[in-house]
Amino acid sequence: MAMGNWTRISEFILMSFSSLPTEIQSLLFLTFLTIYLVTLMGNSLIILVTLADPMLHSPMYFFLRNLSFLEIGFNLVIVPKMLGTLLAQDTTISFLGCATQMYFFFFFGVAECFLLATMAYDRYVAICSPLHYPVIMNQRTRAKLAAASWFPGFPVATVQTTWLFSFPFCGTNKVNHFFCDSPPVLRLVCADTALFEIYAIVGTILVVMVPCLLILCSYTCIAAAIFKIPSAKGKRKAFSTCSSHLLVVSLFYISSSLTYFRPKSNNSPDSKKLLSLSYTVVTPMLNPIIYSLRNSEVKNSLIRTFYRVLALRNCIP
Repeated sequence: MAMGNWTRISEFILMSFSSLPTEIQSLLFLTFLTIYLVTLMGNSLIILVTLADPMLHSPMYFFLRNLSFLEIGFNLVIVPKMLGTLLAQDTTISFLGCATQMYFFFFFGVAECFLLATMAYDRYVAICSPLHYPVIMNQRTRAKLAAASWFPGFPVATVQTTWLFSFPFCGTNKVNHFFCDSPPVLRLVCADTALFEIYAIVGTILVVMVPCLLILCSYTCIAAAIFKIPSAKGKRKAFSTCSSHLLVVSLFYISSSLTYFRPKSNNSPDSKKLLSLSYTVVTPMLNPIIYSLRNSEVKNSLIRTFYRVLALRNCIP
């Protein structure tokens, strides 16, 4: 139904990687399918191991388990549709489907920003106040911190998605991306979006920069505390508990900040797709690898769990 130059769109077309040759798309499908399976298995394994092993029932692994839940959700929102687009060339997504995908993308993304800040605070307490750590980070406190990390995703996702999809769309319904992200969908709007863009920038500052500043403050205090440790072995041990988290934070924040600080910028759409791939597809896969390979407790727990499973299988007649 058209009204002047405005068109009520019932579906969108995700351009994703349609400009690439079929052979390249098939290669991308196999690559992303492998990453998707590794992500699901790796994060599921982290969740199961941290639940099953009593030695990993500390606050650090409680928050790591929450992060793994987030990464699984992130992947389920984005990757299955992208794989379907590459395999079956099914590039259409309904208006409601696009809005739903964007909603949960923002929900999980915002929750991850605050959860990473919470994990930094947990490391700050563990290193700067080790004697008070069990008291400060008790079960009730960690549950409240986890809830506080998840909750901001609801209002941010609701306002952002509802506002954007209340605009009229005109002309093409082709979204130049592999999922319904805010900047490419915003380009299809045929109305004044200045106020929305101001909101998007302010929202990015609050959601990305505030947790980032909290992380920087936490690690500044952690660095000061580590330098006061007299032994080199003690310094290495303290730093090793933070290095994995720092690496994950860097991967996530750098790519997401470059994408969302200027939602209608003139940057190449292909460069934005690459940036989006880094934090929607690659980072969720790397997180369990980073936390397991760089963490002796997780590695030892995985070995114990493996031998426990073998022993149970040998006991079964």
